[in-house]
Amino acid sequence: MARHAPERPSVVGLAWYDRKQWRLLTEAAQDRKEFAATYEQWERGARTALQLIEARGQTPEKVHVEVESLVSWCKERGLPVNAESCAEYVSHLIRRRHGRDKT
Repeated sequence: MARHAPERPSVVGLAWYDRKQWRLLTEAAQDRKEFAATYEQWERGARTALQLIEARGQTPEKVHVEVESLVSWCKERGLPVNAESCAEYVSHLIRRRHGRDKT
């Protein structure tokens, strides 16, 4: 009988910013209007997202984003700094963190 490796819980990365990084993000983002109006609104929404992820049986993982690194990562790939590229960047960091991406 074949053995099956235990299934890893599904990890969902969630971009996490401190107040300074949030300000830098809003200055760098091309789609600023897509982001919450204030840091406090963003934080409330992010905490709600953590709860929703857990309710789905997944494991949320905060990924502290340094905006300078995000901007560099986007430039290297020819991407605009926007909500979509932020999500891609967080996914990239989660894969690296968990040994699934060597780049």
